[in-house]
Amino acid sequence: MTSLRTIGTPRLLAGLEQGRADLGRHLATQGPLPEITREAYTELAAAVGLRGRGGAAFPVALKLADLPAKGIEAVVVNGSESEPVSRKDRVLLTMAPHLVLDGATGLARALKARLVVVAVHDAAAASSVRAALLERKDGVEVQVSDTPGRFVAGEARAVLSVLEGGPPLPPGRKVLPTRKGYHRRPTFLSNVETFAQLAILARLGSQAFSSTGLISEPGTQLLTIAGAVEQPGVIETPTGTPLEAVLRFAVASPGPVLVGGYHGKWLTTPGDRSNVAAGIVLVLGTDTCPLGEVHRVAQWLASQSAGQCGPCVFGLAALVDDFERLLGGDPAGWHDAQRHLGLVPGRGACAHPDGSARFLASALEAFDDDVRLHLAGCCGRAVQGVLPVPGGAW
Repeated sequence: MTSLRTIGTPRLLAGLEQGRADLGRHLATQGPLPEITREAYTELAAAVGLRGRGGAAFPVALKLADLPAKGIEAVVVNGSESEPVSRKDRVLLTMAPHLVLDGATGLARALKARLVVVAVHDAAAASSVRAALLERKDGVEVQVSDTPGRFVAGEARAVLSVLEGGPPLPPGRKVLPTRKGYHRRPTFLSNVETFAQLAILARLGSQAFSSTGLISEPGTQLLTIAGAVEQPGVIETPTGTPLEAVLRFAVASPGPVLVGGYHGKWLTTPGDRSNVAAGIVLVLGTDTCPLGEVHRVAQWLASQSAGQCGPCVFGLAALVDDFERLLGGDPAGWHDAQRHLGLVPGRGACAHPDGSARFLASALEAFDDDVRLHLAGCCGRAVQGVLPVPGGAW
């Protein structure tokens, strides 16, 4: 079971100390959900600068404003948390399903959507949501759809493809779901935490919601922290909490920190001004070989290719080979990696090659000393498997 902890007063994780919240305990903790209009949701989201919590960080108010006034086809909850490190969304679906459903169904009624679809690939999370639906009467149809756990299958357009009976792949066309979403109809789609935040915002209002966190984007956020830490798990913290404070709270070992997961970037000196803007914090420590760890992840990222474009199919495979040769002390591996990293970004059919290249380029920059050691012979450290990949321990 994932450990849950909070810095400050919990909101999303409130009332979960005793385990999963059924409807009775959920209402006793959070109170009833007020019925508010589409305009009120838009105004509230704009007032607190609420952004999607799935990675793209798109402003929720702008997404709402882009939807047609006459109503939409569906509200889609993207629970396909396929990032190997992240646990925050499945924690909400498993432990606080009613909070997520409040946000989704409340917004669906306001948007005049006929359907809410919860797309989820984790079996325990799906079971929890289905059990929660038996306790509720929402006045809107809610479906729970199982999705694959493949990395690229969590991308918004890939989720829509699966829901429509298609392959778990993001299509080459880049059309916003607000224009052409579920069955080519306007759709509001966001990740699990976004809907939980909307449920909190609807209850608190903008002033109370803004009583903690950053002025520009107040409230709290969920972080998954893992790796070389004594207390891994999911942490709820005010937005703007310095990364250094989060690391102290989790009793982290010294060493580089990966923020944003396997499409994120490495930090070697996370200081007081390094705010946590991503939902994943992974501490590498100093006992393992950094380049070896990154090479393992690069192999996995290449295996997750959607197979739709050259930068993903050939570019990521080439980078795996480059890093393998670099590990073996071949200077050509380093030079080829630099060349390939310049060719991959901006040319793919989806975000996977760009994100993978960002992760690998950041590693070469952050681990420059380790690169030099390998080119001189060996860094002297074994690969401990601190960076989790599917099939390994977490």
